[in-house]
Amino acid sequence: MTKVKTLGQFIIEKQADFPYSKGELSRLLRDIGIASKIVNREVNKAGLVNILGETGNTNVQGEYVKKLDIFANEQFIAALSSGGECCAIASEENEDIIIIDNAVSQNAKYIVAIDPLDGSSNIDVNVSVGTIFSIYRRTSLSGPGTTEDFLQQGTEQVAAGYVIYGSSTMLVYTTGKGVNGFTLDPSIGEFCLSHPGMKIPKNGKTYSINEGYYIHFPDGVKKFIKYCQDEDSKTNRPYSSRYIGSAVADIHRNLITGGVFIYPTTSLSPKGKLRLLYECNPLSFILEQAEGKASDGFKRILEIQPKSLHQRTPFFIGSADMVEKAEDFMTKYSVVQVKG
Repeated sequence: MTKVKTLGQFIIEKQADFPYSKGELSRLLRDIGIASKIVNREVNKAGLVNILGETGNTNVQGEYVKKLDIFANEQFIAALSSGGECCAIASEENEDIIIIDNAVSQNAKYIVAIDPLDGSSNIDVNVSVGTIFSIYRRTSLSGPGTTEDFLQQGTEQVAAGYVIYGSSTMLVYTTGKGVNGFTLDPSIGEFCLSHPGMKIPKNGKTYSINEGYYIHFPDGVKKFIKYCQDEDSKTNRPYSSRYIGSAVADIHRNLITGGVFIYPTTSLSPKGKLRLLYECNPLSFILEQAEGKASDGFKRILEIQPKSLHQRTPFFIGSADMVEKAEDFMTKYSVVQVKG
């Protein structure tokens, strides 16, 4: 009989990997796991209660806010605030950082950047959505967390992960020592280790991009798409086009089967669309730890210096060979490079 290992057990076993931590990071990861179970419950019954649809408001990104977005945001903020291991939170849904103003949390070591519900435009049509999180050690010495604490390069992350709420619910995370995936067993209410030591294939047969914006793409991206569509038996082309519209879902599929996900600059979004701190950095950390690659088309995502909480960036992520091929086309055909 195979012994089941829960997320909590796994985190405790790996705690020795962090000599500077006295258990705070482990507890913080468990807090995130608990909040994700609550969000998963509401996602699964969203069609049965009055939680679907838009609130009538827009978030700081100018996007219509779904009711479930608000619920997810509140749940993660509550979990991270009550645990005492986090002094401040940066969320996609909030313009400024959320300072956790209590005696226990003020001098906590960690900060968390989070996208509480990625792909929320898919909620009403029952397509997979997800949560993305990133954990850093604060740079300020004590007291309340500051905005400057969050403006660190992605290389400084101590942990990152995502939760995908789909046909099964999975939590995938890394602490810089490989990537492990846990599937929620609803019968016992626990995330159980199901995908140890995840590795993305070096190459794949899938490219994920919203081709509806093709006319607005840089020339390098257009040339790469044409390359993916050309027939060539030596490289197993043409590749399949698979685009869900939820970054977590697209990247999770590519992590398992191989492929590349691209969200480039466009003439409509000249700085890119996805956010660096709480979308691109954590996903890049995970994929690099799984032997993949992530860049803005020219340079490594994790080395971009953030200048603001909601900074955007073009995003190329997935199997190493496919990302490098896309970068080759960008370098050759795209005249203007995006400055991070």
